[in-house]
Amino acid sequence: MSKPLIREVPPTSWYFRHPRYLRYMAREITSLFIGAYCVFLVFAMHSLAAGPSSYEAFLLTLRSPASIAFHVLALVAALYHAATWFNATQKAMPIQLGEEFVPGNLISGAHYLAWAVLSIAILFLAGVF
Repeated sequence: MSKPLIREVPPTSWYFRHPRYLRYMAREITSLFIGAYCVFLVFAMHSLAAGPSSYEAFLLTLRSPASIAFHVLALVAALYHAATWFNATQKAMPIQLGEEFVPGNLISGAHYLAWAVLSIAILFLAGVF
C-alpha cells in the first residue's frame, strides 16, 4: 500500500522572497483601493440622487482627515496600478510590423503619452487651465 501524497502548505509570506513577487503583490493590493474608490463613487452618486441636503452632508464628510487620507492613498494606488500596467503592456501586447517587433519602450511610452494627453484634456474641461 502506498503512502498518500501530502503537500506542505507554503507560508503565506512567499511574496517576500523575491522583489518581483513583492511588486506583483503590491500591484494586486492596489486593485483593492481602486475597488474601494468605485464603491465610494457609487455612494457619491447615491447622495447626489437623494437630494441637495444629502449631497451637502456628503461633501462635508469629504473634508474629514480620514477622507483626505483615503483619497491620497487611492491616488497613489491608482498611479502605481496604472504605471505597472503600462510597463506590462510591452509584454502583454507585442506589436509586430513586418518581420520585426516594435520596441517595448515605444509601446509603454505611447500609453504614458496617451495618459498625459487625456489627463490634460480632462483638467482643461474641468476648468483647471
